[in-house]
Amino acid sequence: MSVAVARHGDTGGFNRWADRRFKYLLIWPAVLILLLVGVFPFVNVLVVSFQDISLVFEDKSFAGLLNYKRLFTEARLWQAILHTVVFTLVALPIEFVLGLLMALLFVEPIRGRQVFLALLIIPTVISPIVAGATWRLMFDNQFGPINQILGWIAGEPVTIIWVLQKGFVWPAILVAEVWQWTPFMFLLLLAALSNVDKSQVEAAQIDGASKLRIFFRIVLPAIKPVLAIVLLIRGLDLFRLFDVVWALTQGGPGTRTETLSTYAYVQGFQQFEVSYTSAIAFVVVVLLSIAIVLALRRVEIAR
Repeated sequence: MSVAVARHGDTGGFNRWADRRFKYLLIWPAVLILLLVGVFPFVNVLVVSFQDISLVFEDKSFAGLLNYKRLFTEARLWQAILHTVVFTLVALPIEFVLGLLMALLFVEPIRGRQVFLALLIIPTVISPIVAGATWRLMFDNQFGPINQILGWIAGEPVTIIWVLQKGFVWPAILVAEVWQWTPFMFLLLLAALSNVDKSQVEAAQIDGASKLRIFFRIVLPAIKPVLAIVLLIRGLDLFRLFDVVWALTQGGPGTRTETLSTYAYVQGFQQFEVSYTSAIAFVVVVLLSIAIVLALRRVEIAR
């Protein structure tokens, strides 16, 4: 009898232990996959960055800080970083303002709202490389509609070579990027505006507050956490700008439109500077991770 009770007690203790650990058993496969997909490539990149592997020879011995020293002496890399930062600082505010204005327009019920929303989000669902190739055709000097439209406005033929002329190549990239990703900002901001407490807005309207005052005093503080996340996501996406630039210019003319991503691609997959490219990737991942942590911390403090 006592043996049976003891056995029953042991089984109950095991069941309680299994119940407490069952949730961890369920998430362990997902954690393992994330570690394999995320941590292993990161560690591999770190290891390769301390080697000297290229197209010419493969030296897997420890090369010290050779590749990291090159990072600080490569003028072309810093030029690409400057292009990336400047483009991000220009494109992000434009996309944000346009997306916010569109969201403010569609937050109120209007006739045909669903149809307009479906049409506006089409650019976002198109592959960036396809969008870039499409815009390259539109900017074509002979057959593209952009020059033809400008010619109609000017009253004379316009022969701008958008993807080659120095003064027009960056505006062409900016137009293509803003066209594709402004709807992304628009959708997220529209969702945030739709969740603003309508009772506070109505109370302010009854008190005679202007629309501008209501927006800055009630609406904007209410959606501030969402704004921070939206700007963070889109800013990181712009920092790794590649598809549109590669489809339109491939970093040309020369290296005038080369971004950090296109530079790393050329070094890794055309010049086959594997270890040097790994060093670039590792530094970029670390810096962006720090930026994300700091940004998220500021968001938490703001809340």
